Amino acid sequence: MKSILISLLFPVLLSGSTWLTDFNQAKTVSQQKHQYILLNFSGSDWCSGCIKLHKNIFESSAFQQYAGDHLVLLNADFPRSKKNSLPADQQKKNDALAEKYNPNGIFPYTVLLNSDGTVLKKWEGYYEGGPDNFIQEIKAVDAGSGN
Repeated sequence: MKSILISLLFPVLLSGSTWLTDFNQAKTVSQQKHQYILLNFSGSDWCSGCIKLHKNIFESSAFQQYAGDHLVLLNADFPRSKKNSLPADQQKKNDALAEKYNPNGIFPYTVLLNSDGTVLKKWEGYYEGGPDNFIQEIKAVDAGSGN
């Protein structure tokens, strides 16, 4: 029952912000808008830390406001339940992202990328610092890059 509830709630948690699922699309938007890509690896129907991260950080009004002007959001989901399985082409895309950016299979795992896909910062597991501190960490990367 808990996994059913989690799988039903996860799309709602993602609904406040526009999360893309295609890396090439995210790169194109990133280049057009001169924004970083925030790539999040999640397990929507089994990873309680993933759901908590989306609820407490990514769905906060502070993060949504910041992300709207500064980030292209990209989610690579890895559900375990057959009933929540993704189309084969999306699974293949997510597997390719994981191979490149999350080869150790850490969940949740969040990566800040520039528009060409270079890793600027990584967060392993659930982020305890709250949305304001998370935003400050992104801003620190931005300030360090001279943008």
